[in-house]
Amino acid sequence: MAAAGADIPKLTRRRFTQLGLGALAGLALPGVSACSTPSSDAVNKQLVHGATGGGLKDSLDPHFPVTIPDIARVRQLYESLYRFTPDYQIEPALAEEISPNADGTQWTIRLRPGLRFHDGRPVRAQDVRASLSRMLDPENPAPFLAELAPIADLQSSRVLDGRTYRLVLKEPYAILDQMFANYSVGIVPEDFDLARPIGTGPFRYESFVPGQRSRFLRNEHYWGEAKPQFDELVILDFTDDAAKVNALLAGQVQTIDNLPTYLAGAIEKQGGHTLVSETGGWVPFTMRVDTTPFTDVRVRTAMRLIADRQEMIDQALGGYGRLANDLYAPFDPAYIGHDVPQREQDIDQARSLLKAAGAEDLQVELVTSTAVGTGGVESANLFAQQARKAGVRVRVKKVDPSVFYGDQYLSWVFAQDFWNTRLYLPQVASCALPNSPYNETHFEDEKFIGLIRSAFRELDETRRRTLLQDAQQIEYEKGGYLIWAFQNQVDAYGPFVTGVTPAREQPVSAYRFNTFSPVEQR
Repeated sequence: MAAAGADIPKLTRRRFTQLGLGALAGLALPGVSACSTPSSDAVNKQLVHGATGGGLKDSLDPHFPVTIPDIARVRQLYESLYRFTPDYQIEPALAEEISPNADGTQWTIRLRPGLRFHDGRPVRAQDVRASLSRMLDPENPAPFLAELAPIADLQSSRVLDGRTYRLVLKEPYAILDQMFANYSVGIVPEDFDLARPIGTGPFRYESFVPGQRSRFLRNEHYWGEAKPQFDELVILDFTDDAAKVNALLAGQVQTIDNLPTYLAGAIEKQGGHTLVSETGGWVPFTMRVDTTPFTDVRVRTAMRLIADRQEMIDQALGGYGRLANDLYAPFDPAYIGHDVPQREQDIDQARSLLKAAGAEDLQVELVTSTAVGTGGVESANLFAQQARKAGVRVRVKKVDPSVFYGDQYLSWVFAQDFWNTRLYLPQVASCALPNSPYNETHFEDEKFIGLIRSAFRELDETRRRTLLQDAQQIEYEKGGYLIWAFQNQVDAYGPFVTGVTPAREQPVSAYRFNTFSPVEQR
């Protein structure tokens, strides 16, 4: 469904030509049939997905995905102990129960019966122990559990029986169930080998070429109710929107993520379908608070006041988004983004703040890439135009995805990124603490850190909510993010696949391709 109140943009001949949608002839993708109307056998055999971005550093590692294609692949191979439903509620996955003791220092994990890995071996408590040891390695923790690693007491933790493992912690930790619902904390066998990756996901590994393609086969041992309906799944990397949409319209891929939003209505006339999901995803502008000119909070605030957020939603997202207020996690019960004053464009106030900071002739470089997904490059260009009104010169530098998420990632002074839906504390653990794996703004505020540390230990939900709201107030006033919108995720799928439904967590039904089915050809 389209965003409420949003007009569906028309696909004009000019836009059609700009995107290159007329150049279908001769397009061929490696290992994928080039026919625009695949046969019934082909449809039943293979589902092909076009993922946005990727590069030579693509990975199949269950615990270290970075790019959009990484995420799409990881979700096929591995599964977590808990997971999120399409409407973003936590439910059991591989674990039937994860329960704490009275003070949150011990968590007992009980596996479902009958689970098997791709090679047919049973999933045991020993595999949970090995997986957590890999993720909680203090020298190289999995990004999503980096905050947990220093307090995990693996030596005292125990396998209680074949299906039960007790994780012991050095101090209370209140939200382990939330952390274990993340897609990037999958359970793998004790002898896991990344060269031949094995998990419990609905599809199993067959082949992988970084930056290009990966191929997976149906997991005959899959435990879930939604059994894969396709024999094969192929995921292709696309760094170019034109090629991605061309491939969908030519029938060479059946699903794509991050459809250019101005095509959301028009693509229906070309034989495709759009999928619009209300998510908590965001494509922020990131300002390094430890580097000039963003060391001065007045400059950071000025940049937030320069942004015309609604214009970005209307133009960069084609209307498929909701107003944000420099705070993330809109589905968290503690979210205060609607309670603090909504930041709007105020050029006079921005100029005044810049003058007070001695930065009235500010010049900055803004680094972006197609790898950040829908609206990224477009919003960067719009912001550069808006900044001129305040006398700020923004030079937009668009780089290749492999460069953006290469060695300089997390070092850009002023850049963008993408984040999927998360609750507040898991998101903070990923991006807002000094030891967070993706602290792209280099934010470090002692009072904020103290509140967050207390919140991690606080089992009482009411008291924890107060701590989180106080922490958000600090981010609102001092943080390094300019968060202008929450995306309504826009994806697309072809006429020969069904079962594609909205999900709040991630694109294309949260990449749950096992819920998709082929449409029979007549």
